[in-house]
Amino acid sequence: MSIDAQTVKKIAILSHLKIDDDKIKATEDEFNKILQWVGQLKEVDTENVEPLVSVNDGTLEMRQDEVTEGNQAEAILANAPMQEYGYFAVPKVVE
Repeated sequence: MSIDAQTVKKIAILSHLKIDDDKIKATEDEFNKILQWVGQLKEVDTENVEPLVSVNDGTLEMRQDEVTEGNQAEAILANAPMQEYGYFAVPKVVE
């Protein structure tokens, strides 16, 4: 599979990216390099490889949750530009 200039423009439109005309060729080359790399990954034999749940081998130690600095609502709200009824207030964004 190969990417051409027309496909780069279509991808730019779909992803809401602005790619200048003088950068279309460089972007096309970059996309083709990425696709070539993905093609190389397809060639790797993963037949007897177990899927990973995590890349970390160890387990995380569990600890009890402790509230160390609670009951500071007034101090926190003192920094808020707007507050109402003990909560942060924000401007309406949906009509």
